[in-house]
Amino acid sequence: MNKFLPLLAAAMLCLSANAQKATYSGPATQPFGTIDNADLDMKACDFEKDANAEVLFDKANVYFGTDLLTITTEMHRRIKIFNDNGKKEADIHIKFFSGDRLEYITGLQAQTINIVNGKPEITKLDKKLIYTKNIDKYWSEVTFSFPNVKPGSVIEYKYNLGANSPTDFPDWFFQDKIPVRYSELKTSIPEIFYFRANTNIWQPLVKQERTTDSRSLMEGGQAYPYTLTNELHAMANVPSLPDEPYMSSFKDNVQSITFQLVSFQPLGGFVTNLSDTWGKVGGRLIDNEDFGGQLKRKITGEETIISKAKQITSIDQRIAYVFNEVKNAMKWNGHDDWHTEDGTYRAWERKTGNSTEINLILYHLLKQSGIDAALPMVVSTRDHGRVKPFYTSTAQFNRGVVYVPIDSARQYILDATGKYNLYNVTPAELLNSSGLWVDKAKDKYDIVLLRKDEPVRESVFVSAEIKAGGKVEGNVQISSASYGKIDAIDRYKTDGEKKYTDYLRRDDNNIKITGLKLENMEVDTLPLMQKFDFTLDLPGSDDNYIYLNPNMFSALKKNEFLNENRMTNLDFGYGRSYSINGVYKIPAGYKADALPKSVTMSMPDKSFTFRRVVAEQNGTVVVRYNVSYNVPEYSKDNYPDFFAFFKKMHELLNEQIVLKKG
Repeated sequence: MNKFLPLLAAAMLCLSANAQKATYSGPATQPFGTIDNADLDMKACDFEKDANAEVLFDKANVYFGTDLLTITTEMHRRIKIFNDNGKKEADIHIKFFSGDRLEYITGLQAQTINIVNGKPEITKLDKKLIYTKNIDKYWSEVTFSFPNVKPGSVIEYKYNLGANSPTDFPDWFFQDKIPVRYSELKTSIPEIFYFRANTNIWQPLVKQERTTDSRSLMEGGQAYPYTLTNELHAMANVPSLPDEPYMSSFKDNVQSITFQLVSFQPLGGFVTNLSDTWGKVGGRLIDNEDFGGQLKRKITGEETIISKAKQITSIDQRIAYVFNEVKNAMKWNGHDDWHTEDGTYRAWERKTGNSTEINLILYHLLKQSGIDAALPMVVSTRDHGRVKPFYTSTAQFNRGVVYVPIDSARQYILDATGKYNLYNVTPAELLNSSGLWVDKAKDKYDIVLLRKDEPVRESVFVSAEIKAGGKVEGNVQISSASYGKIDAIDRYKTDGEKKYTDYLRRDDNNIKITGLKLENMEVDTLPLMQKFDFTLDLPGSDDNYIYLNPNMFSALKKNEFLNENRMTNLDFGYGRSYSINGVYKIPAGYKADALPKSVTMSMPDKSFTFRRVVAEQNGTVVVRYNVSYNVPEYSKDNYPDFFAFFKKMHELLNEQIVLKKG
C-alpha cells in the first residue's frame, strides 16, 4: 500500500473530552475465561426459546496503529450450545483478504467451557489444530473446531485481525443466524479520516456512546495535533435472522454498520476526496492485470471458434454459438470473484476456472467474432448481496460477466458458468441488483440495474378421463419458458429421470407418471415442453362419490408462506404467471355434485392476482386457474396482507370437484 501520510510518526495521548452515553444494565461482555455459572446452567435462550445455540456476546474493538497506517480489530465471541443441533456452531471459519498481506490474523485463542461438579471446566484448543488455508491468491481462511463440545457447553474465541491499510475498515454485523444476547462495536477513528457509516438497523441500540481524545504525533521534533473520535454501539436481545422463502441475501437483511472512506486529510495537508465515481472504479478495473489485463489475451485454438462464428450471419445465433462453445467447454470451479485467479489462458488450458475467468474468455471470443457491442461487466450474485449505487467500490462485486447491449430491445447479460444458462436470459441470481460495465475503447463506464420486466410464464394442460370408482387417466403438457426452463433442465439432468418424475408428482404418491418426453431442451429461443401420461388414484372416493383436486403438476401445489410473521423483504427475482388448465371427462352414471365457484381476487395494489373458472360442459368439467405475481419484490411491511392473500388463494386452489353417482 502507498504511504500517503508522510507526517505521521509515534502517537502521544494528551487528554479526553466530550461524552454522550445511553444507559444499559443487562448482560454484556466478560474477560476471556471468566464466566457466570448462570450462563453454564442456562437451558434455553430467554427471547428465542427454540434456538439451538445463542451468541452470549460478540465484541469488536477497532483502532488505528501509532503511525495511523494500519488498523487492528480485536474480536471476542462467546456462544452457548443448547443441543446437538447447535454443535455446528463449534466449527469456525474465519475468512480474510491475504493478498499482498493486506490482512492477517494473530493471537487466536479458543476454549470450551463445561460445568463439572458445579464448577467451570476449561478445555483449551490445541494450537496445532488451527489451520490456515489459501482459498485463492487473494483470500485465505483460518479454520478450527472446538474440543469437548456437548449440549450445555460454552465456547469462546478471540483473535486480532490486522490490516495493512488505513482504508480497510471492517464491517460489523449485530445479527446472526442464531440469536445474539449482546453485540458491541467500539471504534476509534482519527479525524484525518472521514468514514461514512452506512447503517441497516431497525432495532434500538442499548448503548450509543461518543467521546473525543486530543492526541498528537511527533515528526522531526514537531508535534502535529489531531482528534480521535471514540464511538460505541451496542445492541441486545437480537433475534436470529432465519432463511425465509424468497428472501434476498443474508447480507442485505442483517442488522449492520458498514464503513465507507469518503475523504482524508494528512496532518498539515489538504483534504483529499475519495468518494469515487463509478467511472473511476471502472478505470481501475481496466487497469487491473487480473481483469482488464485479460481482455485481449489469446487462448489456444480460438481461431477455429472465431472462424465458425463469423460464418453465422445472425447476431443472435452467433452470440448463442460462442456462448454455448464456452459453456460446454469450461467447468466452473465454484469460486466467485470479480477478478481472475490464474488468468484466462491457464483456465482455458485446464478447462476449469472461476466465474470471471470463464466469462472473460467468452468476452474475448465474442469480441474477436465481431460482436462489437460486447462489454465486460462486474456484478454481484444474490448470496453476495445487492450493489448499493452510492457505494462506489469493487468490494461490492464478486463476478465478471458479459454485457451485450445490441439495441433497445436486446440487451443480454451472458454468464457461461451455469451449464444450463441461456444466452438470452439474465441469470436469476443477478436480478434486482446492478452491474458495472466498462468500455475502455470509448472511455465509458456506467452502472445499470439488472431486472426482468416481463413475467415468466408456466402453463400446465391436463386432459384426462375420470373412471368410476375413483381413478383418473390422462396426459399432461407443461410449457416452461425462461427461468422455468432453466430450472427444469438443471433438475432433470442433475437428478435423472426417476427423481425428476418424483418431483413432477409434487409428493403425491397416488400419481404414477409414464412416457416422459422433454422437447426444445437445446433450443434457446423456445419454451421447454414436457409431455407425459399419468394415472391417479383418488383417495376418499367410494361407490357414490368421487373427489378430485385439479391443482396438479404445478408450482402452486404447496403454499410456501406458512409463517404469519416475516423479517425480510420478499424477492421473487422476477414476475411470474402460472396457469393450470384441465379438461376432465365425467364417468357414465355420474354428475357434478359440487364444483368450486368461479372467483377472482387480487391484492389492493394489484401486485398479486388469482382467477379461477370452473364449468361443466357436455359431460366434462373444465377448470382454469391463473395466478400472477406482478411484481418481482414485495416489502415485509405489507406482509400481513400478503400472508392473508396467499392463505386464501391456496385454500381456493385446493378446493375439490365432487362427482355423485346417480
